[in-house]
Amino acid sequence: MRPILMKGHERPLTFLKYNKDGDLLFSCAKDHTPTVWFADNGERLGTYRGHNGAVWCCDISRDSSRLITGSADQSAMLWDVKSGKQLFTFNFDSPARSVDFSVGEKMAVITTDPFMGLTSAIHIKDIAANPADQVAESKLVIKGPQGRINRAVWGPLNKTIISAGEDAVVRIWDAETGQLLLENDKEVGHKKPITSLAKSTDGSHFLTGSLDKSAKLWDIRSLTLIKTYVTERPVNAVAMSPLLNHVVLGGGQDASAVTTTDHRAGKFEAKFYDKILQEEIGGVKGHFGPINALAFNPDGRSFSSGGEDGYVRLHHFDPDYFKIPSI
Repeated sequence: MRPILMKGHERPLTFLKYNKDGDLLFSCAKDHTPTVWFADNGERLGTYRGHNGAVWCCDISRDSSRLITGSADQSAMLWDVKSGKQLFTFNFDSPARSVDFSVGEKMAVITTDPFMGLTSAIHIKDIAANPADQVAESKLVIKGPQGRINRAVWGPLNKTIISAGEDAVVRIWDAETGQLLLENDKEVGHKKPITSLAKSTDGSHFLTGSLDKSAKLWDIRSLTLIKTYVTERPVNAVAMSPLLNHVVLGGGQDASAVTTTDHRAGKFEAKFYDKILQEEIGGVKGHFGPINALAFNPDGRSFSSGGEDGYVRLHHFDPDYFKIPSI
């Protein structure tokens, strides 16, 4: 499995997302410029210029026509995917950390960071079919918990919002009223900030990764803990295979260990776990710094990782991968 090295970003990667069809890969980084690539050969198609700060997150509409990005420049932008044109800018009073389109793309959820006395917040925006009709006002603003919300996504039928972040608690909110519906049981929850959150393809469960060196699988409706995956280093990114019972975790290395690694080979690896047995089944090395982003192609036949080293590595699985015994 020889990776395709995609060099285009000048700063560390922050987020990766495939479109629904799996032919395009969108990458965000601290260099202000979201980029789109061909997902089969890693060729760079284009960039989206307009942000003035690190871009933390993005999402793509189901028909691959619209892109939404959230940035440290205190804005979230809507883009025309094909032309790279900015369609609309949502301005905030603090950095926009996470963005997620609802099913049907009639709404988006955007989270903003605590900043200058403001707490974190979850904003729900109506997204107009015609950009000319787009309005800036939020449909609903939910005042968030202490600390940053690192990720917020839509729950089943767009009725709820699931959020997770620095206070290590997963919360479910009512998307209509903003009411807090559920918090995870502290006994079984993460002990350190949650860095990442990924939903399963069918939307029935989701995976969280944390600096406490573990990832956890939760039921999306009841917030029951299903599985825990334990690793040796802080987890910055998580992804779930849409095809096999595999989860993949990427992350950092304790600073003390960094200097002792061989300088020729990137020692930072994406670790694969059996989703059901919770056992490690393999790893893919290569990055020269912590892995900050992971994404599976919707067909489950390839995955990509984005690192602190500024590279995106695209891996097409060998046929042997699909023969790994699974229950």
